[in-house]
Amino acid sequence: MESSDRRRPGSEQEEGFGVQSRRATDLGMVANLRRSNSSLYKSRRLLCPFSSEKQENLSSWIPENIKKKECVYFVESSKLSDAGKVVCACGYTHEQHLEVAIKPHSFQGKEWDPKKHVHEMPTDAFGDIVFTGLSQKVGKYVRVSQDTPSVVIYQLMTQHWGLDVPNLLISVTGGAKNFNMKLRLKSIFRRGLVKVAQTTGAWIITGGSHTGVMKQVGEAVRDFSLSSSCKEGEVITIGVATWGTIHNREGLIHPTGGFPAEYMLDEEGQGNLTCLDSNHSHFILVDDGTHGQYGVEIPLRTKLEKFISEQTKERGGVAIRIPIVCVVLEGGPGTLHTIYNAITNGTPCVIVEGSGRVADVIAQVAALPVSEITISLIQQKLSIFFQEMFETFTENQIVEWTKKIQDIVRRRQLLTIFREGKDGQQDVDVAILQALLKASRSLDHFGHENWDHQLKLAVAWNRVDIARSEIFTDEWQWKPSDLHPMMTAALISNKPEFVRLFLENGVRLKEFVTWDTLACLYENLEPSCLFHSKLQKVLAEEHERLACGPTAPRLHMHHVAQVLRELLGDSTQLLYPRPRYSDRPRLSLPMPHIKLNVQGVSLRSLYKRSTDHLTFTIDPVRDLLIWAVIQNHRELAGIIWAQSQDCTAAALACSKILKELSKEEEDTDSSEEMLALADEFEHRAIGVFTECYRKDEERAQKLLVRVSEAWGKTTCLQLALEAKDMKFVSHGGIQAFLTKVWWGQLCVDNGLWRIILCMLVFPLLFTGFISFREKRLQALCRPARVRAFFNAPVVIFHLNILSYFAFLCLFAYVLMVDFQPSPSWCEYLIYLWLFSLVCEEMRQLFYDPDGCGLMKKASLYFSDFWNKLDIGAILLFIAGLTCRLIPATLYPGRIILSLDFIMFCLRLMHIFTISKTLGPKIIIVKRMMKDVFFFLFLLAVWVVSFGVAKQAILIHNESRVDWIFRGVVYHSYLTIFGQIPTYIDGVNFSMDQCSPNGTDPYKPKCPESDWTGKVPAFPEWLTVTLLCLYLLFTNILLLNLLIAMFNYTFQEVQEHTDQIWKFQRHDLIEEYHGRPPAPPPLILLSHLQLLIKRIVLKIPAKRHKQLKNKLEKNEEVALLTWEVYLKENYLQNQQFQHKQWPEQKIQDISEKYRGWGPWGMHPESHAPKPFKSGHYGGSAGHGPCEEVRLHGTEAGLLGGTAPQKAFDEPDAELSIRRKAEEPGDGYHVNARHLLYPDARIMRFPVPNEKVPWEAEFLIYDPPFYTAEKKDVALTDPVGDMAEPLSKISYNIVDGMTDRRSFHGAYVVQYGLPLNPMGRTGLRGRGSLSWFGPNHTLQPVVTRWKRNQGGAICRKSVRKMLEVLVMKLPHSEHWALPGGSREPGEMLPRKLKRVLRQEFWVAFETLLMQGTEVYKGYVDDPRNTDNAWIETVAVSIHFQGQNDVELKRLEENLHTHDPKESASVLGMSTEWQVVDRRIPLYANHKTILQKVASLFGAHF
Repeated sequence: MESSDRRRPGSEQEEGFGVQSRRATDLGMVANLRRSNSSLYKSRRLLCPFSSEKQENLSSWIPENIKKKECVYFVESSKLSDAGKVVCACGYTHEQHLEVAIKPHSFQGKEWDPKKHVHEMPTDAFGDIVFTGLSQKVGKYVRVSQDTPSVVIYQLMTQHWGLDVPNLLISVTGGAKNFNMKLRLKSIFRRGLVKVAQTTGAWIITGGSHTGVMKQVGEAVRDFSLSSSCKEGEVITIGVATWGTIHNREGLIHPTGGFPAEYMLDEEGQGNLTCLDSNHSHFILVDDGTHGQYGVEIPLRTKLEKFISEQTKERGGVAIRIPIVCVVLEGGPGTLHTIYNAITNGTPCVIVEGSGRVADVIAQVAALPVSEITISLIQQKLSIFFQEMFETFTENQIVEWTKKIQDIVRRRQLLTIFREGKDGQQDVDVAILQALLKASRSLDHFGHENWDHQLKLAVAWNRVDIARSEIFTDEWQWKPSDLHPMMTAALISNKPEFVRLFLENGVRLKEFVTWDTLACLYENLEPSCLFHSKLQKVLAEEHERLACGPTAPRLHMHHVAQVLRELLGDSTQLLYPRPRYSDRPRLSLPMPHIKLNVQGVSLRSLYKRSTDHLTFTIDPVRDLLIWAVIQNHRELAGIIWAQSQDCTAAALACSKILKELSKEEEDTDSSEEMLALADEFEHRAIGVFTECYRKDEERAQKLLVRVSEAWGKTTCLQLALEAKDMKFVSHGGIQAFLTKVWWGQLCVDNGLWRIILCMLVFPLLFTGFISFREKRLQALCRPARVRAFFNAPVVIFHLNILSYFAFLCLFAYVLMVDFQPSPSWCEYLIYLWLFSLVCEEMRQLFYDPDGCGLMKKASLYFSDFWNKLDIGAILLFIAGLTCRLIPATLYPGRIILSLDFIMFCLRLMHIFTISKTLGPKIIIVKRMMKDVFFFLFLLAVWVVSFGVAKQAILIHNESRVDWIFRGVVYHSYLTIFGQIPTYIDGVNFSMDQCSPNGTDPYKPKCPESDWTGKVPAFPEWLTVTLLCLYLLFTNILLLNLLIAMFNYTFQEVQEHTDQIWKFQRHDLIEEYHGRPPAPPPLILLSHLQLLIKRIVLKIPAKRHKQLKNKLEKNEEVALLTWEVYLKENYLQNQQFQHKQWPEQKIQDISEKYRGWGPWGMHPESHAPKPFKSGHYGGSAGHGPCEEVRLHGTEAGLLGGTAPQKAFDEPDAELSIRRKAEEPGDGYHVNARHLLYPDARIMRFPVPNEKVPWEAEFLIYDPPFYTAEKKDVALTDPVGDMAEPLSKISYNIVDGMTDRRSFHGAYVVQYGLPLNPMGRTGLRGRGSLSWFGPNHTLQPVVTRWKRNQGGAICRKSVRKMLEVLVMKLPHSEHWALPGGSREPGEMLPRKLKRVLRQEFWVAFETLLMQGTEVYKGYVDDPRNTDNAWIETVAVSIHFQGQNDVELKRLEENLHTHDPKESASVLGMSTEWQVVDRRIPLYANHKTILQKVASLFGAHF
């Protein structure tokens, strides 16, 4: 044991990990500590000081809850300070004490007692810390008392410091003074440590000082922060240091908090103190009121780490206890003690071999059998690795080291040795995570629970590589349903690699997505998600509309559907209809925070429910895809889309949703990411459609117009148009389809001149001049040819063009030639013509084949620019016609109609968009008109500024508004085109051309002149200068800017003109596809026919199947199956192309030749390899199938620790040696544990070789301990005096006490019996009742496990047993219902407590009829040199399920009321399946294994 004297920084600092015993528990528990998950706060947390409000809250909360320690009584010490000053026993000088501490007071005695003379006071050192002269990174610090409860510190870190609850706790311990590591090992350690912390969201806890292992961790964090981007997040590094050993700590004292406090790192002047490490992010400075005493922080750090490891973190409905791991570098005796306590408490340790001293000693012997780890071997290793201080080791210390190392190595499942081997090395991060999984496997859980726990850890760490190599192996076959909870967690946490892994291992999305799953997913939408706020808005509107009082409306899926319809467009129907019943499970979404909450639903329960749930959705994969897309989860959406069936429509719908969300997203980066993802989905749709079109053009075109029930009864083509996916619409296959629609039933290869000729001379249709696609129309004399010809959109279009040109010609003729006071017949014809146009516009407005409704149809109609132009032209015509029919306004009416003619002519531009030549040019003109509009704003500034200045300089007090407008705007505008103002320079000044007083309405007012009125008086040099500057900026600068804008627009549009034209071409084709065949004004006949159909005959409007076709069920299934098959081809091609990228080839080549040496030989690769067992030191083979054997046959030892399979297997020979040697390690193990249970007593260390009494052990001097019992009559004397012990008779039945051993007569020495199994390191009887053997009885009550049908369950062919076990309160393990018996009694005390008294006699009968399965010594931690436990295990088995005695037993158990068994009896019982993973005490499990072997049952 290390001395408790003051330690210097030059010695090993015990960075306490688990030094407290298992009985050490925290005083308080934290309840529902909530963590801040604000991304904004996390990004600012260490970059800037707290806001004033947070500072104020922190300044009040910390002093109220956190204290410091102050010495309040000065007792002069014999030692002097480093400066030669007189100091107190606490280490502080007079000046550093409080004023009250120096004055006389009522303390008695002069001995300084820390419990008496040190008081707690509110802390005065906390806040932000900045290291002077280093980076401006802001950290957090607090000075705390060593007695501060862990719950308070944890609350400070998570609530007030804003730290996220960790997924992993890494405690780094080792040497406290600087040590040398190999550069390569140092680099590997730093990279791996930071990687595991950064990828898993772990906290790293160290000693916090700028020396030793703490400095190594700090430099690792520093290197990471310098090389990483801000998006990668920070590494939380918490330093727990002693306040009294910190150099320059005076600068940290601020009674109201330092925001920030400046700290100077001064290694040269620190002396025996230490400086804080500048690369740690948080500091907890532990104060015990002393100065210069090292190790003060160890107990608090131990309790804090234990407390954190007992907390549960829940994310995505999956809760895990925060795992903890100890990482060891170098170190001395204190570090060995830390490792020993960590292993004893079940904490896995990773030892870095090559770091020196303790780490290397353990690494050297970790692979050896325990029997070969001898005192001489440890002495040899110490002489090698502790050369400087080896001479100071005493024999007792070497024995203690041997004992501790044996115990450490014995639990190989918790020990991992990271070494740089011949085969290269894994990174430290993999070693750490693998160590945790290995330790998790060693826990006593049933198979599925154990593997499920490991998977939870891997998902929480986001390490899919660990999951692939360590969890999804041949050792366990996962059922898809078992993966559903973790699938939900991976989705919510946005971990696409795990989603892909689960899909690869059998999870089917159609089975996974249920109502409850979808509810859980929407419950966990990120608050920053735009869709979340839109949902909130929908609920707020419903709340106002229904006026439902203070109760917030509940979220139903139809609320989600409303938002989705806004995003997908009005062409789709609601994806989730309103529920027709009220018993549907609902989500609670209280206002205003939209926190979704499923009451009482856990993830595991979601998937344990009956599968006969009501189907609420058509396509579950679609629902999951929507959920991923609305959150802009790129990889996740891609993985789910690959599972979809209606994949083309899904990709186009996702593109539409993302584009709509990007318009409302305020964050520019998020908006750009959404647009990029939308473009990616569009490319996927193009890729799949290309594969389909290459395979079968006709079926591919069917996909375009197929009605998709899953996406709101819309089509792929409609979705593409709504999303404005121009690349998709411009695809050759889609354009071919549109061309096919455009030509109707005519062959596409008919020349346009043939069409026009047949329009003019329609009898040519019967001559074979025009060819048709269908064979039935090839007959020359059939009337159907005429109907097919005139119903073709191309024919309807050209007929309308001819009609429109005729209308314009007639309109122009009337305006210019035949505009009489009374309308002529030509004008009446125009009125009729216009009336037919009005009727057609009305038809387009009310034509609603999809049932959208009048309002939505009207909004769609008026969203088209050309429709607005049509309405404007018609209204202007009506206004002109009204004026024209009134004689007094005949001329204004003609003016209005003339202007209206211009609007009708502009309508021709829309007609020309069908032309491949003119269409793109019209698009360019439209874009340039926008440029001109914005350019006019710039031009107006110069025109108005110059015009006003010119007018003010030349003209005095012009009052005529029209002439002011001319002078300011009109003349200035004409000047740009070369018309220079007349009087700008006085050269052309003439009084005849102007009006001196401005009275002549036809002449401008004369400019300023002299008193004669003939010579201009204005400054010509100024007006000419202004004119030159004006022309310079307008003619040269602005006009050239306009030309440049036109050029840029032309270049930009020209690249995409073809796509834009092809996209807009659809609108014209669709318009004429649904238009009546007759042109205006003959179209009135068609309108009359439609009126009769709709109003008289009530025939609803139907969309032509050519643009929207609902397929039969079988045909649709076949088509979608074909599409899915080709989608897989597309994805495979994408993967192949990705592998063939030139950059990838170059990278492959560089990786191939990177390690080649100058002699052309390829050295051993150092690249990370897939994780394999046996790579690190420790126990890799310790898995869930490891067998626990009952050994020690010669001595009859019932061991508490089963032999463990070694992890690091250097060769086969060592493995064979270990297997042959392990039975020889049959000495009791638990009975030699250094810390005696429930007592503050340490055993004398007894290595394996010194256990037998025959082995010479001269220094053996065990302490004496006997616990005092309340019932003295039922126990032996204490044993510290010889006289009472002389009355005890050993090896016989002594009164009511049987002191005989099952192993024969035992030796009695000095009046005390000797343990037949050897030394234990403790004399006395400990907490046992009797010296010598303490006999117990263990009844093993079993029955066959049966299914609901009554058949016996089997596993691996063997039958399965159930055993009756009981559990004491506050215990993690179950136990057999046995134990010690009162003298003269047959039943154990514990068994009587769970059985009703009337059944005791019957159970005694069952015991006598039972089968004895074991009788002998029990390796119990309570055993001593003079007292030990021996037991008899009796098997009581009930063969049939209708056994009368079994029913009586169940009726007489106290466990039918769980509340009663828990509160009244203090213990509970239940039947558990017999399995090697049953959470049972180890010695009881060994007995249970023998029972299972007796019946040939599964174990």
